[in-house]
Amino acid sequence: MKIPRKIKRYCPFCKKHTLHEVDKMKKRKASELKRGQRRFRRATSGYGGFPRPKPEGREKTSRRIATRFMCTVCKKMHQPPSIRSKKFEIEGE
Repeated sequence: MKIPRKIKRYCPFCKKHTLHEVDKMKKRKASELKRGQRRFRRATSGYGGFPRPKPEGREKTSRRIATRFMCTVCKKMHQPPSIRSKKFEIEGE
């Protein structure tokens, strides 16, 4: 999927269609303080090994792509729901 670097779309802050800059979100480091991670650390600590069986089967064919749009008028960013795509490319990079 190819998307232009600048695209005209609706800005929820200006409440009208304006020019937006497109940016692909990067995955950030997972927090060690989250409830699920604390539970996982407790289960894997000490003797006994991994608490769950390894996942079977193949990977999914597409990945969720999170895009962030910055309005060029008000400079605010918004992030619509992510889309699935095999390839994602921002034109003009």
